Formats: sequence, structure tokens, C-alpha cells
Amino acid sequence: MAFMKKWFAFFHTIRAKLIFGVFILTLPMIAMLIYNNFYAIKVVRNQVAHSYNQMTQMYMNQIDSSMDRIEIYMNNIVALDQDFIAMVQTSSDDIYSLSKLMLSNRMFNDINMYPTAKSFIVYNDLRDDFIDVTNESIDYDKKLEINDFIRGQAAEQTSGEYHAFGWTVKQIDNSYYLIHTLKYSNLYVSAIIEANKLMIPFHLLELGEHGGVLLADGDGNAITNAELVEASGIHLRPQQTEYDLTGSEQKFLIVGEQSTNGNFSLIVVIPDEQILQNLPTMQRILLVFPALTLLLVPLGLFYLRKTILIPLNKLLMAMRRIRSGSLTTKVETASITNEFQIVNTTFNQMVDEIRQLKLDVYEEQLNKQKEELLRLQLQMNPHFFMNSLTILYNLAKMNKTNLMMEMTMCLIQHFRFIFRSNSTFVMLRDELEHSRNYLRIQELRFPGSIASAIKVPDYVMDVAVPPLIIQSFFENIVKHAVTLEEPICITLEVDIMESETKPFIVLRIEDTGKGYPEHVLRAISKGISIVNNKGEHTGIWNIQRRIRLLYEHEGHIRFSNRLPHGAVVEMKLPMKPEKRQGGEPIV
Repeated sequence: MAFMKKWFAFFHTIRAKLIFGVFILTLPMIAMLIYNNFYAIKVVRNQVAHSYNQMTQMYMNQIDSSMDRIEIYMNNIVALDQDFIAMVQTSSDDIYSLSKLMLSNRMFNDINMYPTAKSFIVYNDLRDDFIDVTNESIDYDKKLEINDFIRGQAAEQTSGEYHAFGWTVKQIDNSYYLIHTLKYSNLYVSAIIEANKLMIPFHLLELGEHGGVLLADGDGNAITNAELVEASGIHLRPQQTEYDLTGSEQKFLIVGEQSTNGNFSLIVVIPDEQILQNLPTMQRILLVFPALTLLLVPLGLFYLRKTILIPLNKLLMAMRRIRSGSLTTKVETASITNEFQIVNTTFNQMVDEIRQLKLDVYEEQLNKQKEELLRLQLQMNPHFFMNSLTILYNLAKMNKTNLMMEMTMCLIQHFRFIFRSNSTFVMLRDELEHSRNYLRIQELRFPGSIASAIKVPDYVMDVAVPPLIIQSFFENIVKHAVTLEEPICITLEVDIMESETKPFIVLRIEDTGKGYPEHVLRAISKGISIVNNKGEHTGIWNIQRRIRLLYEHEGHIRFSNRLPHGAVVEMKLPMKPEKRQGGEPIV
């Protein structure tokens, strides 16, 4: 949300509109040129891909055709060769050996007609006997591993007397082989094709220095020419049938064709740079032109930035500094354009006038704030005054001279403190003495209903606090919590709390009354005034207002309820506040 607001604000600046206007003029042309280039490249790639796709289909058909001939030969052996059938049916070792020899000789003569095949193998799983006819020499370890693979196929549970396993890709050491096996009863006929041997005709293709042809299995793993795939970071898709563009540092066009006989594909890898070499010269020029245009756009923006945006930005920065309160800010009048010279000169004159006007307003506000603080401090509850006179009258009526004298002295001290409290701060010891005097007046008014406990260490007695800040809450407790049914206890605790920046004095006032109503606590926490039409809670609002005026954001006051019942007020005030607007010396 914040990011959207910043973007919205930037979009409505002159800078954004200038940039937007430049791009409106240049981007459509650049976009058309870029689109034309990419379209031409795509057309060339499609043509090349179509051409190589036809070629791969032709070569793949040749590979499938040679594999089909091998399958036909293997089916003829299984279905028509008498020696093979005799090996299946006979239980005589002599007949089996003779048939094996005859079949081996025949296969040795026939394998030359199938140059793709590396070898033919006949395996008898009951006798664990092999006939191995090869077209060329094969490593002995590889031969054993191929035999083990055929044994594994024979060990699979297959239904029926006849079963075709299909062409399977098998890796042996670093070589890959295509193996096809037919089962008839207890005999298995297998044909083995070396994958690299299928690639011999493709060596004549001109695919560039980094191009090539390879075979890949059904999972997209190269089974020939794997070093090309690894070195170029080429990603092959499983069963590659459509052309693709891939590669890490250099891009390659990949064209593939799936075999109809086995789970492998023929893949042609063409370097993309070789394809684009065939683009016409005009296309090359059009390819470079958008890049040149994009280079000229920053130059134009740089010129606009120097002539318009930088002078405008200086003016905006000066406005921000003035908004933050720095009225000594000046804007350089020297500018490339005459318009900005006039604007800057006029702006400096306006700043001078605003600074002088603000000084006049500032002095007036100081006077008003001083008057407001004095008025807040001198606010007097008329009910307190009337109740005090009533107490004096009752004491005189009952002829309680001593209590009447004490009450009169307490009132004298109380009003003396009130009428001389026109200063911003007083010593904590004076505020405590005044607050104790107030509590004594209330104890005379409500005998036996008020008890108090004031715990203040000596080392905080000389700390400066706003006048009446404690007595106001004592008065609020007496007004809202004191009843004749049950006595109430008022507790005041004062201590010092250290912070990272400065020490604070913490004043905590508790009572055992009913506590604050929940709606009052919610209103106070939200900063809503709780003063009603009857004038209730005026003292709380008074203290909050004075703390804000005197301490700004450094002073804090928190209201809560205690368990099982009662109210809690906690004030946290800086011990040595800076001199505030309208402040007076401590008296």
C-alpha cells in the first residue's frame, strides 16, 4: 500500500510526465522495430526448424526401418527356424547341441545383412546357455553385462508362451545400447544395437562448430554426444517433438523426432547464431537501430534533467526543508533558463516574508500558551470551595474550635499555593506538602473514610514537576471513589527510572475504590476527551493537556484498574525537561 502511494505521488510529478512524454514519442517506434526484428528471427527459426525437422524425420525413418528389419528377422527365427524350434522342444542334449550349432552358423551368416545390429543373442533360461553372434568385437565385461541384462528380462514374470519386450535403452559403462528381446517358451532372442553406431551418417551434416546430433532416451537424457549437452547447458525435454530454444551461455535450436519402435528420440542441435547469420543485411540494420534509439533516449532525458528536472528538484528540496521548519533555506538564483531564475528569486522573497510572519505568529502563540497554562493551573472547583465553607460552619456550630482552626489553616495554605502557582514547575516537596494539606481537608470533611500512604524517597524531593499534578488526581479520587459505607486508601509512590537518553521520574497513584469504567479507559487510550456536560473528568483532561504542552512527546500518563478493585494512574516525566514554549523558572 505504501509503495502504491509513493508510485501514485511520483506519477503526478513533472519529472514523471516529461519522461512519460518522451517515451510516448519513442517507444511505439522502438516497439515496432523490435517486434519486426523478433518476428523476422522467429520466421527464420521456424523455417530452419521445419527444414531440420523434415531431415530428422527422414533419418529417424531410416533408423526405424533398419530396426523393423531386425525385428522381422528375429520373428522369423522364432516362428520359422527349425533349429530354434528344436531347441525349444527337445530334451536330448545331442539334438540341442546340434540345433544350437546350426542356428549359430546361420545367424553368423545372416548378421552381415544387418549392419546396424552389433550382435544377436539366443538365451535358454532352463540351461542358462547363450548363443552369441557378433558383427564386430565387443568388450568381454560389456558382453557379460548384456548377458546379465537378458537374464534379468528372462526372470520377469510374463504371461503367455510368446512375449516381445520391445526396444530398451541400456547403459553399460559410458556406452548406451538398444536391446530388443523376443521370448518363445524358454528361449529368448535378443538384438543389440550400439547407439553411437546409429550416429555415423550424421557426421556429414554441417551444424557449425558447436552443433551436433544425438540420441536421447524417453526422459530427455542424452545417450550419445552427451558432452555437447553438458558443456552447453542444454535442457532436453522428454519425447522432444517440437523445436525449442535452450542453452546457458549460448542458445541452441533443438529439433527432435521420436522413434516409433523405441522410447528414444533423434535430436538435432543447431547454434542459434548460425541460424541468424542467414538474416538479410537490412534486418541486421533494423536490429541495431532500436539499440541506437534507446541510447539516444537517455541523452535526451539527461538534457531535460539538467535544464528542467535538477532546477525543479532544488526548488522542491527547498520547499521540503521549509516545510520541516528551516526558514533560512535559499534557492540558487543562477539557472540555465530565465523562467527558473524568476521563480527562484520570487521564491526567496516569499520565504523571507513567511519567516518574518511566522516570527510574529510565534510570539503571539507563546503568549497564548502561557495564558492557557496559567488558566489550567488556576482552575478551581467551586464545589470544593462551597464544601469547605460548609465544614467551617458545621465546626463552628459544634464549637470545635481546634478543628476549625486546623481547617482554616489548611484552607489558607491550600489557596496560597493555588494563587501563587502561576509558574510552570514547582519542587516535588512543595507539591507533596500541598497534596497532603488537601487530603487533610478531605479527612476533616469525611472523617474515618480516607486513609493515605505516601512513599517518596528524599533524593527526588527537589525534582521539578508541574504544579497540582498530584493534588488533581487526589481530588478526582475523593470525588468519584470516596463513600460513607467503606473507607478508601490512597497510595502515592514516586521513584526514578533510568532510560538510554535521560532519567525519568515515575509517579504512581492508586486507590481502593471502584476503578475507572471500561468506556472511560477505552476513550482515554484512544485520546478522546472524556469531559461530559456535567463537567466530570475535567481534572484528567487538564493534566493530560498540561503534560502535552510542557513535555510534548516525552511525557506519558497511563490509566488502568487494579485487582481486586481500584484505579491506577502512572505518570512518567523527564527529570530535567528542556525549556518549553511559555516556560517559567521554578519557584
